[in-house]
Formats: sequence, structure tokens, C-alpha cells
Amino acid sequence: MAKKVEVKDLLEAGVHFGHLTRKWNPNMAPYIYMERNGIHIINLYKTAAKIEEASEALKKIAASGRKILFVATKKQAKDIVAEKAKAANMPYITERWPGGMLTNFVTIRKAVKKMSSIDRMKQDGTFNTLSKKERLAVDRLRAKLEKNLGSISDMSRLPAALFVVDTTREHIAVAEALKLNIPIFAMVDTNSDPRVIDYVIPSNDDASKSIESIMSFVSEAIIEGLSERKSGKEDDEEGMAKKAKSSKDSKPAKKAKVEVPSTDEEDVKAMKEAKQPVRQKSKKEVLNEEE
Repeated sequence: MAKKVEVKDLLEAGVHFGHLTRKWNPNMAPYIYMERNGIHIINLYKTAAKIEEASEALKKIAASGRKILFVATKKQAKDIVAEKAKAANMPYITERWPGGMLTNFVTIRKAVKKMSSIDRMKQDGTFNTLSKKERLAVDRLRAKLEKNLGSISDMSRLPAALFVVDTTREHIAVAEALKLNIPIFAMVDTNSDPRVIDYVIPSNDDASKSIESIMSFVSEAIIEGLSERKSGKEDDEEGMAKKAKSSKDSKPAKKAKVEVPSTDEEDVKAMKEAKQPVRQKSKKEVLNEEE
């Protein structure tokens, strides 16, 4: 079971620090506790409640077997998000967001397949037949694709949800998800608009300690969802195996109940008559019999 969200832990991680009051978004007012030294302080009780709500939803998505795409391209978040997403076996984007990543997913998949084709060229020896200049060009292309799209190589279809760190910076990703009606989970600071986010986690999205704290809760919930799915599959397989075994064991019992045909002449004659097709009498024949 995932650990309980404690306000004390969030406070120690600095999750409560917002932006300068002059940079705030008025729509974040419900999540702001107070103002101190020109900085807005986030209400951590609301943050804790929102983390639990988001974690439960992410756990259900993971248990259903669908993917959650993590997006964080800012310097202080990219390494943390990459590590947590890998641990949860989920795709992530920590370099530049490729335009049309969601809305033009077919083209992005072609680029990912290009990586696979280059790998096959290296395995079957085709790569060695190229000139030195061509090999260098192919290697550069492979490295570029790996850097930008390597983390989504296993994502064969659109994700079921998006988790974003800093919605203001990742506004293109948010816009694409909105267009395709993909649910958005996000760490939202006091300078961002929470209205377009489905699951808002009001928190400091600039400090690495704060990001790591939130990502720990999120990744644990996803891992728990995946483990539930795995145990559910094992239970199903075990149930099917038991069912197959019981049906197999019941077959000999059925054979034991089959009676040996009688050798008596009268019984044999009666069986032959019973097997004869039944002839329906006509209406005229029935009337003649009655007369």
C-alpha cells in the first residue's frame, strides 16, 4: 500500500512555496493559504488531498494496463521525472516537446520505427555496406532520435493520461492533450491556470526537492496499480488452470456412467425400432382410422 501523504513531509520538501504575489494567477486563489514576504504560500492540506485524489486516479489507469506520459523539460525536473517514470515503467519526455507529439502521433511513431530499422541494419550487416559518410549520418540520426524519442519507443498508442510538471512551460503539451480530451494531471504553481487541468496538485514546481516529493507519491501509486494488475492476471490464470483441471478430472466420471448396451434380442430389436425415422400420418389417414 502506498504511504500516506503527510503535511509535515510536504512542508519539509518546500512544496508550500509559491511565486511572487505580483506573478500570481487569480484562479489559484482557492489553493493559496496566505502571503508572506511578497510570496504566496500554498495550502498544504489541499495539496495533500489533491495528491491522494490524483494518486487514486493514476493507480486505476495503471491497473487497466494503459500508459501515462510524463512531461518535464525544465532542468531541475527532468532527471527526477525520468528516474521515477522509468521505475514505474511509463513513457516520458524530458527533452524538447516534439510538436504534434499527440495530435500527429502517426508521424511520431514513424520516427520511432526509424530507430528500429537502423538497429536492424546494424544487426543484419546492412549498416557495414554503407560508406563511412553515410554511416556517420545514420549514427547521428539514431542518436538524435534516441535523445528525443527513445523514452517513448514502447508507446504504441496515445497515452491514457498526461502528467505535467509546470503547465506554463509545457503549454503546448497541455494544448494537445486538451484537443484530444486526454486527462491532464499536473503540478500547478501559483503563477499557472488550474482551470484547464483535470487533476490539479497545487505545489512548488521549481524546487527539485518539492518535485521529487510529489513524484514519489505519484510513482508509488502507479507501481501499486501495476502490481494489482499483475496479481489479477495471475489469479485469472490460476482460476483457468483449476477449471481446466476440474473439467479434465470430470471426464472419466462421465465415462464410468455410460451403460453397456444390452445383448438381449428383444432389447436390440427395440433399439433398432427406436432409431427408425418417425413417419407422420396424413390428415386423410387419421380420418379414415377414426371412421
